[in-house]
Amino acid sequence: MSKEDKYTAEKITELRTWTPHLFSFKLTRFSGYRFVPGQFARLGLKKEDGSIVWRAYSIVSASYDEFLEFFSIVVPGGEFTSRLAELEVGDEVLVEKLNYGFLTTSRFEQGKDLWMLATGTGLAPFISILQELDTWEDYENIVLAYSVRESNELAYLDTIEGLKQHEYFGDFAHKLKFVPIVTRENIDGMLSERIPVLLENGELERAVGIKLDAVRSRIMICGNPEMIDDTRKWFVDNGYTISRRSKPGHLALENLW
Repeated sequence: MSKEDKYTAEKITELRTWTPHLFSFKLTRFSGYRFVPGQFARLGLKKEDGSIVWRAYSIVSASYDEFLEFFSIVVPGGEFTSRLAELEVGDEVLVEKLNYGFLTTSRFEQGKDLWMLATGTGLAPFISILQELDTWEDYENIVLAYSVRESNELAYLDTIEGLKQHEYFGDFAHKLKFVPIVTRENIDGMLSERIPVLLENGELERAVGIKLDAVRSRIMICGNPEMIDDTRKWFVDNGYTISRRSKPGHLALENLW
């Protein structure tokens, strides 16, 4: 198999800037590309010398969308994101044909409450998961806790709010408990501590109005490494187990940093 058989060259069709260091982009989608909501793609950019820089990106779009959408941070001086941030509509991005990752609801069995805990661009896979009908049918309650440093970094609020009026999901939207968290600003009525602290002091459960429970709760975690490590430790210390291929548990997590 040649290198070209391993990936397709897609075009940027849309760009959206959230802040000077956060943006989203949509790509054309090869008709044969398949993924499960929660998985990530490997994207490539060609350098001047012809070599390719690859990075993993969680997929924002739904499994049935005709496009692929991604949510990115700009890393100053970063070999990949600095190049990506300079691209425009019509420019080329390579997409590996394989899909990757295990941050999917198929990792769980017999849960009633789905908790999705995200920091920053870790929100991406959860937007995809929320656009899948099975997610709404399989759980009685869906919690999305989304933590950022500053309020202007709260991306995709229009998408999350739009679920209430969605033609398919609207009937289920009452199941969603959305908790935005801003850690570097004090905003009335909004939580401001890190997710691990909110778990430890019980504030997240109080804000949601649902108790964490190992029998009912299934937890998905995506974000920066420190949050993932601290959050995973809290759950493991409290009797939760990490899902494995051969042994489903309570936790699924993804760290793309």
